[in-house]
Amino acid sequence: MTLMEQAQKNIVTKEVEEVSKYEQVSTDFILKGLSEGTIVIPKNIKRIQKLPRAIGAGLKTKINANLGTSPDHISIEEELEKMRVAVEYGADAIMDLSTGGNLVEMRKEILTQCPVQVGTVPIYQVASQTVRGGKKKISQMDPELMFDVIEEQAEQGVDFMTIHCGVNQETVAMLDRQPRVMGVVSRGGSFLVKWIRANKKENPYYEQYDRLLKIAKKYDVTLSLGDGFRPGGNPDATDGPQLAELSILGELALRARKEGVQVMIEGPGHIPINQIQSNVLLAKRLTHNSPLYFLGPLVTDIAPGYDHITSAIGGAMAASYGVDFICYVTPAEHLRLPDVDDVREGVIASRIAAHSADIVKNVKGAREQDYQMSKYRKERNWEKQREFCLDPIKFDKERAKIVPNLKDTCSMCGEFCSMRDEDL
Repeated sequence: MTLMEQAQKNIVTKEVEEVSKYEQVSTDFILKGLSEGTIVIPKNIKRIQKLPRAIGAGLKTKINANLGTSPDHISIEEELEKMRVAVEYGADAIMDLSTGGNLVEMRKEILTQCPVQVGTVPIYQVASQTVRGGKKKISQMDPELMFDVIEEQAEQGVDFMTIHCGVNQETVAMLDRQPRVMGVVSRGGSFLVKWIRANKKENPYYEQYDRLLKIAKKYDVTLSLGDGFRPGGNPDATDGPQLAELSILGELALRARKEGVQVMIEGPGHIPINQIQSNVLLAKRLTHNSPLYFLGPLVTDIAPGYDHITSAIGGAMAASYGVDFICYVTPAEHLRLPDVDDVREGVIASRIAAHSADIVKNVKGAREQDYQMSKYRKERNWEKQREFCLDPIKFDKERAKIVPNLKDTCSMCGEFCSMRDEDL
């Protein structure tokens, strides 16, 4: 049985026990969410996961860190270091988005070494094998290969997979009638749009959705129904193709639940601040309160090099309105493949966003953390402040730049510190 099916039979598994302790909630709370589909625990039966995490309503906002090779830069060692740094700084999940080099070997190493859940986008491997292996075009991808790769990755132990099932003939036709500034920015989505247009056939993932569910159920892989029409720029936010795809994903989510398959829904993208709340409420409504996984969203398009900030702003707002899982964005977004430092910056920015939202959502323990830090600041207890902060290395580095004359102050105010009791 899948974790969802076991929850429906009120079976408390080891994973349920572990996540309930981490979240400081009862096992009954986790079981109810799992059985209803408002909570997921991505965990492939083929893989031992040291740090299982639950995603969904009433829980801490989780963050994902993307990594992976590209055709322009291939280094398994470097990607594994990114993984280690991401987990060290608090990532709850890792997604391997590799498109260059030996994809199977890269994924194997990540699955072996990563203590948290691991996700993939299987169509990346399909496209890579088609273009590089068979010297064919994206539009010539073999539907059988699409499902073979999913089975292969599930057998390896992948915990959750992004599958773009809502990119179908209907939504592609709508896109053609409603042109965008940015078009289709999702790589997986763009592959399927090309395939549908060239072959004049239905998306195999949509047409053979029952086949996909059968594989997912066999390995208890959580389906992350991908937003192939997510807006890649603010001018395209909340348009017809995006919402039409979202409605389809809601129907597919119900079909997955009926089969005992865990499912979450991916969301945009680039959204201006005044549209974030409506996007979240619509997504929750149309997908029957499925866990939501948003990329950001980025609230402006003019800040290359600082998109970890534009994403953190949008991520904090989206999560405060109900998004359960946010994908980090690094300073390298839109510019290049991120390096290890970018990964650290991206994870920290996303953790700030997630925690800020958890305070608003009254997630257990969130307000207490801020209370403790405020207390230690009042006491000028620098060791405890370092212990409680998100990035102790950054804390030490900044403190060391200008050493204060008084050890119990910082060099900004020194002896004039407002929290010192001495009367000067």
